[in-house]
Amino acid sequence: MEKFESYIFTALLSVNFLISCLIFSRITREQRNPYMDEIFHVPQAQKYCHGKFSEMLWLLLQWDPMITTLPGLYLVTVGVVKPVAWLSGLPGSVVCSPAMLRFINLLFNCGNFYLFYLLICKLHHREKTHAASRRVLSALSLSTFPVLYFFTFLYYTDSGSTFFILFAYLMTLYGCHKTSAFLGGCSVLFRQTNIIWVAFCAGTLVAAKLDEAWKAAHVKKRDEKAPSYVPLTFGGVKKVTFFLFSSLSPVKAALFVAWPYVVVGTGFLGFVAMNNGIVVGDRTSHEVCLHFPRYHRVRRFFQALKKRPLFFLSLACVASLLVWRFTYVHSYLLADNRHFPFYVWKRIFQKHELMRFVLVPAYVFAGWNFADSFKTRSLFWHLAFWTCLLAATVPQKLLEFRYFIVPYLMYRLHLPLSSLPRLILEFLLYTAVNAATLYIFITKTFQWPDSSETQRFMW
Repeated sequence: MEKFESYIFTALLSVNFLISCLIFSRITREQRNPYMDEIFHVPQAQKYCHGKFSEMLWLLLQWDPMITTLPGLYLVTVGVVKPVAWLSGLPGSVVCSPAMLRFINLLFNCGNFYLFYLLICKLHHREKTHAASRRVLSALSLSTFPVLYFFTFLYYTDSGSTFFILFAYLMTLYGCHKTSAFLGGCSVLFRQTNIIWVAFCAGTLVAAKLDEAWKAAHVKKRDEKAPSYVPLTFGGVKKVTFFLFSSLSPVKAALFVAWPYVVVGTGFLGFVAMNNGIVVGDRTSHEVCLHFPRYHRVRRFFQALKKRPLFFLSLACVASLLVWRFTYVHSYLLADNRHFPFYVWKRIFQKHELMRFVLVPAYVFAGWNFADSFKTRSLFWHLAFWTCLLAATVPQKLLEFRYFIVPYLMYRLHLPLSSLPRLILEFLLYTAVNAATLYIFITKTFQWPDSSETQRFMW
């Protein structure tokens, strides 16, 4: 990091932390008691604070059935607050209060900012000229991504889950695969579905090794016209299939390097077998199902549409079929009017039976946009990314914006660095959305007829 760039980064990190602390203070004053999922997370963390670690053995002892994630957040919390209690002499009731527990996520937010910056530097290291301000602004923008930033101020698992996944991926890019696998294992303790992104780390490693083998094979053949990476085309698929079946040694070599991730994956499969499923706690509210609907370069899209109309028509037909046969509506989506998805579903999808099909062109466009954004990447990389993206987003019956945080961030991190005006516009948009959602959460309260508790709107 150059001196000037380090000054900019440090200044923005400090300002971001200061503003976040002010927002945190306001939210904590307005909502002192645990809210929404905090009513399950806070008591469990407080038990850990008081040394009741035996409850970690949820398979043998009592575990709150409404907690569906593993105890990673609680363990990290205790690792932070216990030394604070010892150094400050404060009683446990203060150190383990809801406010102090929430503060852990502000620390994760700072860590995420730093990791975003390091990842952007690593992924876009070729863009040296005049890129310092764009790298820092990209990191700032991603650290304030609205859904992730909102849950910085509540005791939820999202900030810590994102931190460990980003850290694991960074270590993969630097070739520290044992460390990456360990950090990936830590991320699974925050959210079990993070195993998908551990697989992505392994997948990018395997893809890189296969790309190297592909390039070496063509160098031996002195095929100067062949690209150094596997092209994302139908011809590329044919060549790759022949390449893999003609010599399995590249595949074996790639898998041999990826053994630390295999260990994590094997351990996870053992957990699933012992637990009879991926979810701990309330399984009925977190069922796996096929749920396909998804979402700018309009001009390029229409050009592609004009060149290959039958291909896009086929995609639209497949998308329509998937929407028709695999649209599921979770009971929470229809019942809980505190979440924004409740209103998205009610005011868009429930307007008319055909509304879900009207949005099919938007889904096709979104899929094309994703693929076109990474057209310079090889087929092997696409295979790893798309497999993990679909695995992370499709089998979700419960529609929550939080579940799309890591998939979106992985997509955004790999996009080419935008121009400074576009980055400023992105940051201003995120800031406006954050200001609106936090304002609504703090000021627009309401009550349910059968409850005296104050209710608030949130993601």
